[in-house]
This record gives sequence, structure tokens and C-alpha cells, in this order.
Amino acid sequence: MKTEDMNKSSSFEKIYEVVRQIPAGKVATYGQIASLAGNKRWARVVGYALHANPDPEHIPCYRVVNRNGQVSPAFAFGGKNRQIELLEADGIPCPDGTVDLSKYQWKHFSLVDFQ
Repeated sequence: MKTEDMNKSSSFEKIYEVVRQIPAGKVATYGQIASLAGNKRWARVVGYALHANPDPEHIPCYRVVNRNGQVSPAFAFGGKNRQIELLEADGIPCPDGTVDLSKYQWKHFSLVDFQ
């Protein structure tokens, strides 16, 4: 395996580990996941990782939205409407494909937040 592929695999695994922690009824933003995975500049990498999600049943990538709370128009597992269906099944309303982040954003705190 090339070093580049190993780094990508390692980055994706960190991202998947964070996404697995998002509880039902909550969402996180791409930037939030990037930061929690170790690099606040990985927001685009988060998108790539979620698109390549190897285990959608256990890695709930549908709980990740953009910084404005909007669902992805190109949601990897069936399009925008499917992401809305999954979020609403979690109890998260998505009028016009947008989640109210003030109510539904996951508030994850780590020791890094307090340093």
C-alpha cells in the first residue's frame, strides 16, 4: 500500500470513529467532524470519507450536515431525500432540507476544548 493510501485510510478511520459517536437525534457539521478527528481543515476530507462509507449501518453519515445545517444534495446513500428521511426517523425535522443546528447539533466536548 502506498503511503498516500495509508494516510487516507488512517484519516478516514479517524473520521468514521467520530461519526459513530453522533447520537440519534443529533447532527454534526463536516467541520466539527474534521476538528474532532484531528484536523480542522479536513472538512472536505470528511465528505470524501462519508461518500466512501464502508458500513452505513454502523457509521451514520446521514447525521452529518454542512455548516448551515443543510443536507447534502448528493447524499451517498440515495440522495437528498433519503438523508432527510433518515434524519426525520431520528426525530430531527428538516424543513426545506435544513436542520436547526441550535437545537440538534451534537455538543461534543473533549479535553482539547478546555486547553
